[in-house]
Amino acid sequence: MKNNILICLILTAIGSFLVACQSNPVPKPRGYFRIDLPEKNYRELLQLYPFSFLYPDYGEVSQYKGSIKPGENTDNWLNIDFPILKAHLYLTYKPVKNNLGILIEDSHSFVYKHVSKADAINQIEFVRPEKSVYGVLFDIKGNTATALQFFVTDSVSNFLRGALYFDCEPNRDSLAPLADFFREDIEMLMESFSWK
Repeated sequence: MKNNILICLILTAIGSFLVACQSNPVPKPRGYFRIDLPEKNYRELLQLYPFSFLYPDYGEVSQYKGSIKPGENTDNWLNIDFPILKAHLYLTYKPVKNNLGILIEDSHSFVYKHVSKADAINQIEFVRPEKSVYGVLFDIKGNTATALQFFVTDSVSNFLRGALYFDCEPNRDSLAPLADFFREDIEMLMESFSWK
């Protein structure tokens, strides 16, 4: 009997020791895939558009195919696709015909449609009078469909609007590094922009 009690006490002590040494399980935090960003190299847009600029060489330029409104000229609309990063920069050119105020207001309207999801909307002005390039870059923070939008104009006869979109559900935590990465490219586009 004494042996049975001794064996029970030893087993209880060993069991208590094993249970006491275990740590409580902690769930892993949600993570995101690591994205290898390409090296920044730029080339000039050489197609026959009424403008030129530098764009990253990991982007693929394509002519916009389609129409928004009947009779609207989309010949000078283009897309820069970034397949390895699953992003698209949509560029819309419109001639100014005594409607510059309307075009600028439309650009602001497109940006401020995201105000309900945005944490902040920062505006960065670009002014290069020697090249007749005036524009604004909108940096939209938060879970919005687009992180960056911009427009440039010569304030007389030309207007170009751009918007960056990703092929995924908006998530500011996972897309913030990509938005920062593309902000440099869009700033380069705007700084190198010239009208033909």
